[in-house]
Amino acid sequence: MNKTLLAAILCLFTFIGHGAEISGVIQLSALKADPQHNWQQQGTGILRQNQSGLNLQQALLDVSQSLIGGLEIEAVFNLHEDGEKHLGLTQASLRYKPLSPSPYKFRARAGFFYPEMSFENPGTGWLSPYTYTQSAINSWLGEELRLAGLELGIYSPGRQRRSPWSWELYAGAFRGNDPLGTLLSWRGWAMHDRQSLHHDRVLFAALPAVTDRIIHPAWVEPFHEIDGRTGFYIGGHLEYYNKSRFRYYYYDNNADPLAFNSQRLYAWHTKFHSVAFSQQIGEHIRLLGQWMTGSTEMGVRWVYADLNAWYLMLSHRIERHRFSLRYDHFSISEDDIWPWDYNDSHGEGLTLNWRYQFDQHWQVGIEQHINNSSATNRMTVGEPINSDQQQTLAVLEFRW
Repeated sequence: MNKTLLAAILCLFTFIGHGAEISGVIQLSALKADPQHNWQQQGTGILRQNQSGLNLQQALLDVSQSLIGGLEIEAVFNLHEDGEKHLGLTQASLRYKPLSPSPYKFRARAGFFYPEMSFENPGTGWLSPYTYTQSAINSWLGEELRLAGLELGIYSPGRQRRSPWSWELYAGAFRGNDPLGTLLSWRGWAMHDRQSLHHDRVLFAALPAVTDRIIHPAWVEPFHEIDGRTGFYIGGHLEYYNKSRFRYYYYDNNADPLAFNSQRLYAWHTKFHSVAFSQQIGEHIRLLGQWMTGSTEMGVRWVYADLNAWYLMLSHRIERHRFSLRYDHFSISEDDIWPWDYNDSHGEGLTLNWRYQFDQHWQVGIEQHINNSSATNRMTVGEPINSDQQQTLAVLEFRW
């Protein structure tokens, strides 16, 4: 993984300055939130911030460069004021998309990137144009999933076949995502917009069942290769005109759940199905949704949990205004052999967002979010199992 990233970054800086495209986003937020400590402070809250006041919501730089023969390189750097690491790389990839008159085309990419599972994050740097607090599904993908590998795809635009249907098929192989599932098992789902940096460390509560038994540290570094095995995924996209879109992915990191490294980080065998859709309703209204179901295992069923989450979102655009409403439902169900390690959790959330676009650079927005969550392991750190949280965000955004 490190060699792949190094090669991508070296190529980036070799060609930068020769027609490179540089874009960025800065979001400043005024926050009113519950004071419950979150996982980054080794608490059990599932929201990103718990300090009311002014915050840096997002700051990122996206640098891309077209090379020759359909080659393009891109890297995204993020700045966070919270978390263990504050500045670093979140994506770096080399893409190949040659021009072809054929109705059946080929594309590929290699590096450190997200699979295109969702319709929620089409913005610069994998941001959402709909809400600031992302769905539980994509909050988790942003913090624990990134692929250091190769993706191959074939696609066929409908207009070249005089058909209303367009389709795409993808297959990928990767390394470096072995700890995926740690946070879901020992923290549960969360709702936020912080993307983990390469070599980042993500904390969770210091649960006695984990740390007192010297099983695992109270943190995870998500992008490690531990067992030397290659994971894979397959995906398919289907589109009817520009109105109805559907995506299906199957992901399996193929990890050996008995493998661990010198830091006591385990390889978690995590696999899941993801189904997403986007439906245009009229001229200005869009309905989006996603469902994810799967499982994660560490050891010989020492920890085994079924994961399940879904959301539905309605977004309505009126001239320069966009209104978005999303409902989330999420759960983790354990079925393992350690009676002292509690992994069951579940919850739901509601997010209402308004954004106003002044011009191509400036935007303001207000968001209200509420959630209710239950996690059995909270009682082992002296906290109530059930928790109600809410936050209000006012955001000023500048992009270039």
